[in-house]
Amino acid sequence: MTFKVEELFKKNYALLCLVSFSIVKDKDVAKDIVQDFFVSFWNKRESISISTSFEAYARKSVKNLSLQYLNKKNKEQRMFEDIRAEDSSSNIPNDKQNNKLNELVNLLPEKRKEIFLSVVVHGKSYAEIAETNGISVNTVKTQMKRAYAFLRSYRKEDYIAVFLLLHLFSYLFQ
Repeated sequence: MTFKVEELFKKNYALLCLVSFSIVKDKDVAKDIVQDFFVSFWNKRESISISTSFEAYARKSVKNLSLQYLNKKNKEQRMFEDIRAEDSSSNIPNDKQNNKLNELVNLLPEKRKEIFLSVVVHGKSYAEIAETNGISVNTVKTQMKRAYAFLRSYRKEDYIAVFLLLHLFSYLFQ
């Protein structure tokens, strides 16, 4: 089956955004999910075998991607809540821990640090940050993923960093 992806995109984009939005309840996230679906579809177009209509295939795929997004978001939320609960039973971070945390955050590239702090400290949405900085929501997502990956890499190497991250989240979400 030969696919003309551009035609499929034009014909199905709005419907697929509605499918995703009905699950994630965020217009920007829904658009990103549908865009990710089409990028993935494009990359795998030679090997995909669809036994139903493209619309049925796309709806099911977008629904699954949307549910995966919610699962990931819920896991992250539970992790933050666990960290906050665990940390509320311990003492306030000391100056040494705060300095180490500041050092780690300051090692991030300037724009990534700015985006990270906007999300974590100021509670801004990805869409707000994207609009303010004239970048796409996907760019904000990518920068956040890279910032977390960087901080996690230090956590793996240094047990103290685990405590720093715990204190960071408790400090930022009080």
